[in-house]
Amino acid sequence: MTAPTSGFGWAAIARLGLIQACLGGVVVLATSTLNRILVVELALAAVIPGLLVALHYAVQILRPRMGFGSDQAGRCTPFIIGGMAVLASGGMLGAWAVVQIPQGLAWGLTLMTLAFFLIGLGVSACGTAVLVLLAKRVAPVRRAGAATMVWLFMIAGFAMTAGTAGHYLDPYSEERLLMVAAVITTGAVFATALLLWGLEGRVPSEQPEQERDTPFLEALRQVWKEPEARHFTIFVFVSMLAFSAQDLILEPFAGIVFGYTPGESTKLSGLQHSGILVGMLLVAFAGSGKIFGRRFGSLKFWTISGCLASGVALAGLVAAGIVGPGWPLNANVMLLGAANGAFSIAAIASMMRLAGEGRARREGTRMGLWGAAQALAFGAGGILGTSLSDIARLVMETPAAAYALVFGLEAILFIVAARLASQIREGAPQSPAPRLSAERAERNSLGSPASSPTNPTGPISTQGVQS
Repeated sequence: MTAPTSGFGWAAIARLGLIQACLGGVVVLATSTLNRILVVELALAAVIPGLLVALHYAVQILRPRMGFGSDQAGRCTPFIIGGMAVLASGGMLGAWAVVQIPQGLAWGLTLMTLAFFLIGLGVSACGTAVLVLLAKRVAPVRRAGAATMVWLFMIAGFAMTAGTAGHYLDPYSEERLLMVAAVITTGAVFATALLLWGLEGRVPSEQPEQERDTPFLEALRQVWKEPEARHFTIFVFVSMLAFSAQDLILEPFAGIVFGYTPGESTKLSGLQHSGILVGMLLVAFAGSGKIFGRRFGSLKFWTISGCLASGVALAGLVAAGIVGPGWPLNANVMLLGAANGAFSIAAIASMMRLAGEGRARREGTRMGLWGAAQALAFGAGGILGTSLSDIARLVMETPAAAYALVFGLEAILFIVAARLASQIREGAPQSPAPRLSAERAERNSLGSPASSPTNPTGPISTQGVQS
C-alpha cells in the first residue's frame, strides 16, 4: 500500500491539533493543578514545583532521539500514541504522588520526580512526532495556518482542562483529584488513538540498509553539520530565551512598579495572551492570502519583524520602568504579545519547511533538535529572568530600574534573534516527485546515499509524502 502523495487538508490538520489539545490538557494538569496543590494545600516551598517543571524541560533534551526514532521507523503514529501513553502515565502518577506526600514526604517527592520525568519523556515523543508529521504532509502555503491551528488547539487544551479540572476539584479532596486525573489522562490516550486512526496511512520505508544502521549520535552529527539546521537551532534558542525570560517577571513588575493588584496583574497576563493570539492569526491570514486575496510578507519577513517588534515592545517596558505609572502599560503588553505571537508562528512554519531540507530521512532528528533547543531555552529563560531581576534589585536603587535593566537585556536578545533570522535562507518549494526521483537516481548512480548525502544547502520540499 502506498501513502497518498497529497498534503494534509484542514480536517487532518485539525485532528493533529486536537492531539495537541490532549497533550496540553495532561501537561497543564501537572504544571498548574498539581503545582497549586503542592504549594497551597500541602504548604510546600514553591521551589519544589519549580524544580519539577524544570526537570520536565530538561528531559526534553531527548527530543532529537525521539525524532531519530521516527526517522528510522518511517512512521510517526507509534511515537505519537506511545508518547501520549507515557505522558498520561506521568500525569496520573503525579496525582497519586500528591496523595502520598502527606503519608511520607520523601516517598511522595520521589514519585513526583519520576512522574515529571515521564511527562517530559512523553512530551518529547508525542510533540516531536506531531510536528514531524505536519512537516512532511502539510503544503507550504498552509504551514503558517497549520502552525496557528495546532497551537491554538493546544492553548484550548490548557484552558479547557484547567477550567474543567478546577470545577470538579471543588471542594478539594484526594479522591476527587485522583478521579479528575484518571479522566483527563485516560481520555487523552483514547482520543489520541481515535484521532490517529487511518490518518498517516502505511508509509513503506525505502531507507537503504546503511541508513537504517546509522547510530543516533552519527545522525545527530550529520544534522548538526548542516549549516541551515545548525543556524536555525541557535536562532530557536536565542529567540525562545528572550521570549520566556520575561514571562515570570511581568506580573511582579506590574505589581511593584505600577501598583497593580493580583487581579489586575492577572488581567494583564490575559491581555498579553490575547495579543499572542492576534499575532498568530495575523501571520496565518497574511501568509495564506486571506487578507484582500493577497499574501503579505514571507515567513522570513514575519519572523524578523516579530523579533524586532518584540524588542521594541520590551524597550517600551524599559521606558515604563523609568516613567512609571504614567506609561500606557496595557497597550505596551498587548503589543509585546502580538509581536511574540507573530514571530513564534512564523518560526514554527519555517521549522516545518527546514525539517525537510538537507539529508533525507532526518526530518525527525532536525525537528527534535529544534524542540530540545526550545525546551532548554524555556527552562533557562525562567531561571534567567527571575534571578537577574533579583540580583538587579539588590544592587540598584529602585525595583523599577532593576526590572528595566532585565527588560533591556531581553530586548537585545530579540535584536540578536532578528539578525539570526535574517540569515535564514528561504527555499523554493518543489513537488515531492523530483525529490524522490532524484534520491533514486542518486542511489542508482552512486550505490549508497550514505556515502553521498543530499546537498545540505539545497532546498528540498516537504510538501506531500514519499511513496
